[in-house]
Amino acid sequence: MSSPDNQQTPEIAQTLGLNASAARRTIPRIMAVVLVIAVVGATVIFLRNKKFEDAAVHYVTQPVVRGDLVVTVSATGTLKPVNEVEVGIEVSGTIKTVDVDYNDQVKVGQILARIDTSKLEAQVLQSESALESAKAKVEQVQATVLEAGGQLARFGQVRELSGGKVPSQSEFEAQQAVVSRAHADESSAKAEVAQAQATLNVNQSDLEKAVIHSPINGIVLTRAIEPGQTVAASFSAPVLFTLAEDLAQLELHVDVDEADVGQVHEGQEATFTVDAYPDKRFPARIKQVRYGSTTVDSVVTYTTVLKVNNDDLSLRPGMTATAVITTKKLENARLIPNAALRFQPPPQIVESKKNGGSLIGSLLPHPPHPESKVNEANGMDKTQKVYVLEGGQIRAVPLTTGMTDGALTEVTNGSLELGMNVVTEMTTGKP
Repeated sequence: MSSPDNQQTPEIAQTLGLNASAARRTIPRIMAVVLVIAVVGATVIFLRNKKFEDAAVHYVTQPVVRGDLVVTVSATGTLKPVNEVEVGIEVSGTIKTVDVDYNDQVKVGQILARIDTSKLEAQVLQSESALESAKAKVEQVQATVLEAGGQLARFGQVRELSGGKVPSQSEFEAQQAVVSRAHADESSAKAEVAQAQATLNVNQSDLEKAVIHSPINGIVLTRAIEPGQTVAASFSAPVLFTLAEDLAQLELHVDVDEADVGQVHEGQEATFTVDAYPDKRFPARIKQVRYGSTTVDSVVTYTTVLKVNNDDLSLRPGMTATAVITTKKLENARLIPNAALRFQPPPQIVESKKNGGSLIGSLLPHPPHPESKVNEANGMDKTQKVYVLEGGQIRAVPLTTGMTDGALTEVTNGSLELGMNVVTEMTTGKP
């Protein structure tokens, strides 16, 4: 009597396209190979998990805390006076005297310097003489007009008494032409008077400009001239002095990156430091955020003006400052370290927890594990997860994040409680 295995052998052989004898020899071999592969795979997985379990796992944690969160923007710039005036000169000449020096306090109208006016005074005198000459010529031409007009009147009377016979028509018309030319000469002479007067005014103005006056109340920042120096104002006015109106009030002009300018607004508070006082922070307040951009090496920035109080005059124009602008403040918030949002445990731990630590579960295929991504955009809520340590084991906790200052992040929603230890890092080592 044949066994069930012998009865199934022809069917298997027919399915595999083998004869009965070949099937009886091949099937055990296939089963043996499958068994060997399964044993080897199980051994590899066992050894891998065993190696991981043998290593001592240490979790670095930080507690969930409640505190204040301050979001800031950093920028660098230069201190400048609120009102800075460059004093130049419009006339050329040799500097005769310089009446002020660096750091001198000046008043409006105070004399800063003088130019030698010998040449300018001679030009004024020449212009005055030319004006007087032009005026005399006008009087002379007016006399000619009067004379020619009287002659024409007499010609008219004689012509009327003689019935148009004397003087002749040609003589009468010639006298009319003389009168017309006399009037034209008078207009020309008057124009020359106006021209001479204008020249005199220009020369007198140049003479007045030879004495340089202060346009504002302030302090002398720079002085670019010395007595005896020649200045030439042929094409542009050379700058001789730089005055600052009031150093007790300064402005800090900083360049804010285009990625941060949307958070910066007028009235926000800021602090800044300068190299002269590295341990001191100076307060400031944003006065203006300009719309015009500046591009340097493909980097777009926007000039932001901060108002600075400098009553003690410790700060000086031109100092380079690093400002920290406070854009947002959050009080009494749940905070976690940003490192906790970046932490992702190894796949072995995740698989072991999901499969209950079983070997068979480890052999089964699983979907890929999504990587945790940290979104640190200020003010944007994102659903993420962190891992908390409880009883030596970790578990994932979903949450929603809010603002961040780059080190801590606000937790706006989730089951995280104050004092919970969130995992920021994991280390392994032999005990």
